[in-house]
Amino acid sequence: MAEPVTIARPYAEAAFRLAREQNALSAWSDALALINAVVADAQVGALIDAPNVEAAQLEGVIVGAVGKHLSGEARNFVQVLVQNRRLGLIAQIRDMFEALRREHEGTMEATVVSALPLADGQLQPLMTALEKKYGRKITAKVELDPQLIGGLKILVGDKVIDATVRGRLDAMAAALTH
Repeated sequence: MAEPVTIARPYAEAAFRLAREQNALSAWSDALALINAVVADAQVGALIDAPNVEAAQLEGVIVGAVGKHLSGEARNFVQVLVQNRRLGLIAQIRDMFEALRREHEGTMEATVVSALPLADGQLQPLMTALEKKYGRKITAKVELDPQLIGGLKILVGDKVIDATVRGRLDAMAAALTH
């Protein structure tokens, strides 16, 4: 059986091509996020997995919840996902769409994980340094993880910069045991 990411890729690419042709990347990002939020609901998730729920019923639930916020093309996209039983892949489709959008716009997303909330002015110099390193505009998503004890972990693309106390302690423990 194919990996979900492999199955999701053609849908993300098709949505991206259509959004780019319509000059509506932002609107499609919003639509995919909205559809994903509805599908992430436990009750809707149960409907997706239920074999006795007809495609038309499921489509009615999704379009009924968000239809007024979707373009005709986005509603058609939901219809295709439902008919092909791929609605459960919307999170992967949205993530791939966003990756394609960032690549198209020449930007990257960095996830900055910190043990404590960052003070005003701490994030901007970090983003400036990352932009200089990668030669692209960087948008930041900040997350808190008290398990890190201190420092930062930065994820940019497939790169991880671990400058955390937890990371250093783990490295020391590994060095002592080998």
